[in-house]
Amino acid sequence: MPKRFPSLAGYGVTWSANRRVAIVALVLTALLALAAITAWFTGRGEHHDSGSTPSQASTSSHAEAAPKPAAGSGSVPKPPQIAEPVAFAKAAAAMLWSYDTRDTSRDQQLAGMRSWMTKETKYADWASVSGQVPDPLLWSRMADQDQHATGTVTEGHYPGAFKQALAEDPSAITEAYIYVVTVNGKQQIEWKKGGGGSEDRAVTLAVQCRPNHDCRLAAIAPSVTQ
Repeated sequence: MPKRFPSLAGYGVTWSANRRVAIVALVLTALLALAAITAWFTGRGEHHDSGSTPSQASTSSHAEAAPKPAAGSGSVPKPPQIAEPVAFAKAAAAMLWSYDTRDTSRDQQLAGMRSWMTKETKYADWASVSGQVPDPLLWSRMADQDQHATGTVTEGHYPGAFKQALAEDPSAITEAYIYVVTVNGKQQIEWKKGGGGSEDRAVTLAVQCRPNHDCRLAAIAPSVTQ
């Protein structure tokens, strides 16, 4: 049986110290719930996704440069024109949980994912997103088995602490317009000779939704906050 692909929305990402400072200081400090939100984005809490594997940590521990646009994006969908944070986060989670090694190279997967990111570099943590993609050798082995997956979303919501912080000071969001959204769903994985299986998935995302602009992905949190 081929080695199963760790979800593209794993939660064991170790953010660099500089990036953690940038995300916390520039995005979440003004939300008046610094302690709680810092725990979401810098903690090493245990995630409860039974589908994670040891290879996930090894493949997501480093940043990776985005491939050139000429690489194309294969089966990765383009980011939708959505200006509502929860709706966009749900679409992003489905994208992160889906892949198809039969017609998409690793570089194409990365290029497609990169197109969902905010262009505001001080808020974008590309390492937390690119780190979800397995290394070239593992991707090649997955391709040998025609491995592919489809993500489906059951629901998305703002975590309680984020809603409380926003209610206490609604204007605090207006500096970066970064919203914290948790999405739950499933991932169906398949490979050659009828192999496959389904797993529950959950991910907490930071998405940027400035007024009169489509939303974009800013980061994937290292642990899930419900």
